[in-house]
Amino acid sequence: MLARRRRVYFAMMGTCIGLFVLAWGVVRLWSIPVAVGMCVVAMVIPPLAAMVANRRGPDDRWWDDPSGDPKSDEWWDELDGKRRRQ
Repeated sequence: MLARRRRVYFAMMGTCIGLFVLAWGVVRLWSIPVAVGMCVVAMVIPPLAAMVANRRGPDDRWWDDPSGDPKSDEWWDELDGKRRRQ
C-alpha cells in the first residue's frame, strides 16, 4: 500500500510540475488565459497529493496498536468489545 501511495504521489507532483513548465514554456505563446488556467489546476494538485500520500488504507493498522500502557489498553479493548489475549 505504501509503495502504491508513493507512486501516485510522485505521479501527481510530476503532473503538477509538468503543467507549470508547459504553461509558461509553451502554452503562453498561444494563450495566456489558458496558461493561467493550467497553473490554477497545478496549484490544486499538491494538497490533493498530500492527502493521497497520507491516507491510511484498510491494511494499515495504526488505530488499534497497543500503546504500551496495560491499563489503558485494557480500557480501550473493553470499550471496543474486544477480549485481550492473555
